[in-house]
Amino acid sequence: MSPIPLSFILVLYVLGTAAQNPKSRAEIALGVLQTWYNGTSGIWDTCGWWNGANCMTVLTDLAMLDESVDQATRGVLENTFAVAPRSNPIPDRGRSTYYANSNDAPSIAVKATPWLDGSYDDDAWWALAWIAAYDLTDNGNYLDLAVGIFDNLNQTGPSKCGQGGIYWDYNHAYVNAISNELFLSVAAHLANRVSGGDQYRDLAQRQWQWFRDSGMINDNSTINDGLTDACANNGGTIWSYNQGVVLGALVELHQATSDSSYLDSAAEIAKAAIDVLADENNVIRESCEPDSCDANATQFKGIFVRNLGQLHSVAPDDKYEKVITASANSIWANDRNDANQLGVNWAGPIGKVDASTHSSAMDALVAAIE
Repeated sequence: MSPIPLSFILVLYVLGTAAQNPKSRAEIALGVLQTWYNGTSGIWDTCGWWNGANCMTVLTDLAMLDESVDQATRGVLENTFAVAPRSNPIPDRGRSTYYANSNDAPSIAVKATPWLDGSYDDDAWWALAWIAAYDLTDNGNYLDLAVGIFDNLNQTGPSKCGQGGIYWDYNHAYVNAISNELFLSVAAHLANRVSGGDQYRDLAQRQWQWFRDSGMINDNSTINDGLTDACANNGGTIWSYNQGVVLGALVELHQATSDSSYLDSAAEIAKAAIDVLADENNVIRESCEPDSCDANATQFKGIFVRNLGQLHSVAPDDKYEKVITASANSIWANDRNDANQLGVNWAGPIGKVDASTHSSAMDALVAAIE
């Protein structure tokens, strides 16, 4: 294990367990999260490859709000950047697909290939994580890596559905919501960060138009999991993260274009999602709770609240604030064990605990700071 996380663990002893404000709660949660961080692998033990990108994102999001964890966070980012590709479970899977029609792929895209596993959503999670790292550090290498990952994503489409969008993975068998929302989000983020980013803005705008018209957004303004072979809404589960990623993407697209209609669309989706996902106490729940959430679904709710917080920061709404605050308070009161580990059931009881459940719940704690 790496010595990098030790400075985080000290927070546990300095603050104790009686934290009463959002920032101190998040600091304690960060100390616990880092007990899972493996400096040799560059990711967090007990959770998977794409979950690791989300662990890194919540760590970085807190550092943006809390100077006391800034330097230690930078150390983790540097270490993960250097060694994490060795943890990629299937490195370069599907690379022939990426370059099937190009013998002169950009060199930066080649540098990105150790981060790619052939599942386009996994790849995009790492792109967003490195964009967050760039926002904190202004390290151009992190942004370059995100650009390289996106360059690969941009070579995978269009899908068979409406000559737009991308597939889920290199097998090109399924057109789903999360991969396409992530493509939209990465493009919109890059539009606001890459010098002369008009190409990314245009890609994001075209992707949103395609996604909006694809049928994945149902008549209730929530988002199903994907499309059938006939390119119709498949009626799949209303997963929380599918309601969330699009919110952050539309916030970024609004910032890139000054077009308020993107915020209007985000608000419609967000409020519809809250109506479906929030319980009577305004706490977000997943349909697989309490006992059936797999190692992917344990990550989903934090992603929703993270992106809801981003929407709330530019277009405040009492409905969003109630959900963020209620979820964070319930996690601390009902979904935390004696070791300050956070579980999957935010309404309680705690249930399953690992780095995925903990980092997901921590997303809500960080969103509550703002």
